[in-house]
Amino acid sequence: MKNKDDIQTNDAKHAGAKWIGYRPEVKVLDCTVRDGGLMNAHGFGDETVKAVYRGCIEAGVDYMEIGYKCSQRIFSRDRFGAWKFCDEKDIRRVIGDNESPLKISVMADAERTDYHVDILPREESVVDLVRVATYIHQIPTALDMVKDARDKGYETTVNLMAISTVSEWELDQALAILAESETNGIYLVDSFGALYSEQIQYFTQKYLNYARPSGKDVGIHTHNNQQLAYANTIEAVIVGATMLDASMGGLGRGAGNCPMELLLGFLHNPKFRIRPLLEVIRDHIEPLQQQLRWGYDIPYMITGQLNRHPRAAMEFNEKQTAEQRDVVAFYDAIIEEE
Repeated sequence: MKNKDDIQTNDAKHAGAKWIGYRPEVKVLDCTVRDGGLMNAHGFGDETVKAVYRGCIEAGVDYMEIGYKCSQRIFSRDRFGAWKFCDEKDIRRVIGDNESPLKISVMADAERTDYHVDILPREESVVDLVRVATYIHQIPTALDMVKDARDKGYETTVNLMAISTVSEWELDQALAILAESETNGIYLVDSFGALYSEQIQYFTQKYLNYARPSGKDVGIHTHNNQQLAYANTIEAVIVGATMLDASMGGLGRGAGNCPMELLLGFLHNPKFRIRPLLEVIRDHIEPLQQQLRWGYDIPYMITGQLNRHPRAAMEFNEKQTAEQRDVVAFYDAIIEEE
């Protein structure tokens, strides 16, 4: 009988070596703890975070996003767990000095981060990548955050949020500005899980047209409101995106994200191993399902189809009685707000 490692190696050789679309420059970022933290106020225990970290290393994932760098002036530690703030001591308590090829990422929201103080110089931190999340109107702040992080020695990306609500001319202006900035990459973010494959193709090509001349990567971050997170990530890869977000078991805000285990299978890169992910999913992610209730369901589908933030669906799913959880009444209420 073949051992498990032999089976995985043979699978990788069989599926990946001859696959026409195999692109070794594609990098994968795990956002399980960061995006999943939006479902539990960033209260993951150290054991779960360490399991995801070790799973990423063993699976060959390129980056792990461990949480946010949020301002303690705005967000209370009484309400949020450690991964809302990602203090250096908390990160090191779980992963030590990170003596591995895996790079560590944090996300910093524009106007919600005391970045001048809370983001340390790179030589004092185990973090490698600072991802700045911004809405269109916050780009001036985002540019200053990128400069600050770059001056401190970090890789950076700008994650442009909620582009499904942005006009064409605004997006063109934003991309032109970001293309001239110091960031290493620009992310296409389907914040509401509202986009379809044709739109992903169109936007990915638009981002590439701005990013490629200045040598920047284009990334993709999807949500699964319409069960398209995986499919839309694939579309972006085919067009040319090289930074891909995914999470173990699809764990993420609301309907969740592109499942990491599906994405690694599609990429057919022989460095990736799926079995370590399955162990983490079995032992740490699936047990959270009843408590956190992420993933595709009807209320998230409704907000996705209507290009709405999923907060209304998240509030609906917290209701307790069957009478309160009437999806038809929810649909009617959302439509009335249009």
